[in-house]
Amino acid sequence: MRSRAIAAATAILSVATFLTGLLSLDRQIEGPFAVTKASASMPSSSFPADKEIAKILAERIDIRRESVGIVVGTIGPHGRSIVAHGKFGANDPRKVDGNTVYEIGSITKGFTGLLLADMVASGEVGLDDPLAKYMPEGVTVPERAGKSITLADLATHHSSLPSLPDDLEPPDTLNPYAAYTTEQLYRFLSRYQLPRDIGADFEYSNTGFGLLGHALARRAGVDYETLVTQRITNPLGMSSTAITLSPELAGRMATGHNGDLQPVPNWDLPAIAGAGALRSSANDLLNLLAMAVSTEKSPLSDAVAAASVKRKPVNDGTQVGLAWMITESSSGDIVWHSGGTGGFVSFFGFHPASRTGVVVLSNSDADVNDIGMHLLNRDIPLSEPKPKPVEAVIDPKLLDGYVGRYQLAPKMVFDITRDGDKLFAQLTDQPRFRLFPEGGHRFFYKDVEAAITFTQADASPSPSLTLHQFGEHISAPRVTD
Repeated sequence: MRSRAIAAATAILSVATFLTGLLSLDRQIEGPFAVTKASASMPSSSFPADKEIAKILAERIDIRRESVGIVVGTIGPHGRSIVAHGKFGANDPRKVDGNTVYEIGSITKGFTGLLLADMVASGEVGLDDPLAKYMPEGVTVPERAGKSITLADLATHHSSLPSLPDDLEPPDTLNPYAAYTTEQLYRFLSRYQLPRDIGADFEYSNTGFGLLGHALARRAGVDYETLVTQRITNPLGMSSTAITLSPELAGRMATGHNGDLQPVPNWDLPAIAGAGALRSSANDLLNLLAMAVSTEKSPLSDAVAAASVKRKPVNDGTQVGLAWMITESSSGDIVWHSGGTGGFVSFFGFHPASRTGVVVLSNSDADVNDIGMHLLNRDIPLSEPKPKPVEAVIDPKLLDGYVGRYQLAPKMVFDITRDGDKLFAQLTDQPRFRLFPEGGHRFFYKDVEAAITFTQADASPSPSLTLHQFGEHISAPRVTD
């Protein structure tokens, strides 16, 4: 994807079976993530009763129809607990549990941040080391104003690199990163021109974290997955966390689902693994949380502490450490990250002051950040169900003013057509879907949680449409009638 326009377009694709999506990787941001500001109240050192958590999950799955199977893991002075509701997939009736494997998307970035902190502590790399130091001969890393991109810039999303490489053109939109190679990443890096000064602004970058994971692996002389295994998962007994699934792990892998709760394929991220390629289980992630909230020293305790130091601002109330988001409250910080792929979303967070932690794994693309934050601090409310748009009655003659081709990205066009009194939208190389009038110049999909607003045909400087999804509003000018 190449810009916010591609990001939004691919995000749309991930919700319907025909669209893909960014890593949420990136609902947080996302732009890619939705940052939640913590309340000032002190979170309790205990969680709601398991039956109360089970009610939340049952509402999301059975009433709101936002997921197929959700697992929540909690840890604190009370010990560990797993609460699960739902099943492996729409066509797989097995019940999910603490050992069910999910894609965890951008929570992978938290692992990459821990690897960086651990390698800094051991003297293998330095936070101020330039990325170029760890790239192969012949690969050029862009500079600006005499400054080089450092490992710290990558880890705090201040590198000025884009969310995704601008030459990412997935042949399979349901597995958008699978065909993108390391060689393509090198070529992108060598020709890219930074749009702003390094360190100037926060811009969530999957590109940056893919490069960071790649650089650390090159320094260690192994691939990224092996580095994670050696430094994190083996020491912590996380035998269900991997990129490459053994037959046994594959047998425990849940099926991902889009917004219509239709099964979608898993994602593969060979070139940018450090941004979002890991799969894991709630029990495994509780092992990581146990280390993070423990008062006892462990080999990774210092890395967690270093990764949780506030380093750069994200927005009001939230800063970023080495990958991890740190949201402030008068009761202390909440350290967290969320993740999302085409068919999964996840949340991982802990409250150091109360030594509590939460993981939430879901096999659909509906956000679960609010569940995780609410369990860490019950003054942070759960999200309300989104009201369904109601179809309005409009004069069919108005539809002619919307017909045309709208340029969403260099090789991505919305083709808006009319068939009688119905309006349809078709994105490049994708099926055609009907748009339903909501009122004014706004139309909504029934196949995906997205909407389109049109300007009037005589709008200046030219007619356009705006795509609305995941809090993003991306404009596309009309290029032909």
